[in-house]
Amino acid sequence: MRAITTFLGSALLALTLTSCDTEIVIGDGYAGPTLNEALASNELWYVDLNSTQGNPDVPFMTRAFTLSFDFGTLYANNNLVGVGSAGAGLGIDIGSYDAVQDNLLIHHDIDGLHEFEVIVRTFNRLELRDLFNNTRYFLDGYNRDNFNYDQLFFDNIQYFLQEYRAWEKIYTSNVGAMNGFDQENYLRFFPGNNQDIFESSKDRNGLNEGSIFWDFVGVYQVQDQAPGSINKQLTLGYDFIGNDFFDLYILDDRTIELYHLDSGTTYRFKGRGFMQLKTSQSVNSSKNRLLDFKRALKNKNITG
Repeated sequence: MRAITTFLGSALLALTLTSCDTEIVIGDGYAGPTLNEALASNELWYVDLNSTQGNPDVPFMTRAFTLSFDFGTLYANNNLVGVGSAGAGLGIDIGSYDAVQDNLLIHHDIDGLHEFEVIVRTFNRLELRDLFNNTRYFLDGYNRDNFNYDQLFFDNIQYFLQEYRAWEKIYTSNVGAMNGFDQENYLRFFPGNNQDIFESSKDRNGLNEGSIFWDFVGVYQVQDQAPGSINKQLTLGYDFIGNDFFDLYILDDRTIELYHLDSGTTYRFKGRGFMQLKTSQSVNSSKNRLLDFKRALKNKNITG
């Protein structure tokens, strides 16, 4: 993540070119760019899952925040830890691709071969139609110097929390009233079927993340402290004692600060066991944008 002081506050992913209704299909006789030229016209392609039509079941598409097509190598920003700096902003190498007329063949290192028909909607918007199940994905194009990595990070803090196997408490302030959360030494976060899940542990500090006994499981939510704010509020749902509310601050890519609103106590946690995401496997311990997409469809009563 870039330094918080570089945050521009501008709306993420605002299109700078006027949209048009004309569909330019590569290979239909129109004297436009080749597919390779269209893919290379932008350094980053943001995966706009909210516009997806059909069942989005291609793992690397539902995991990636951005894709980049670089002379046959496919890169992706799957993680928020290090976003903007990993791979000089392009992310990690996840496979290769071939462009044949209007067809894009992607060879993902883990997920295998997937084939898409590409339609150029505008100079910075592509539509990829999955030839296996007809699902349509939409990509918005940017260059690294006009892509707001900070906004991407702060809009998706819930995924950032899921990129470590555990968060270990490293600091408790002397200021603040005693409360039950004082005893919690570890947290971890992962997606659930209907709500995001957290677990907590009272185990002693210094344990390997695989040795921690998790005492409690509940649901969690991250919201803006104020609309559009980079400052967040974290709610941990403890069924037997009610909810705990915290102001959540990101100090760096491995450290978070929680200010307990009821007691006035400040805690700091350090991330343990970073998970670099390449595919949608291990969904119990890492971000899953597909789950959130399906929840959004359900909430909107959209079927299919």
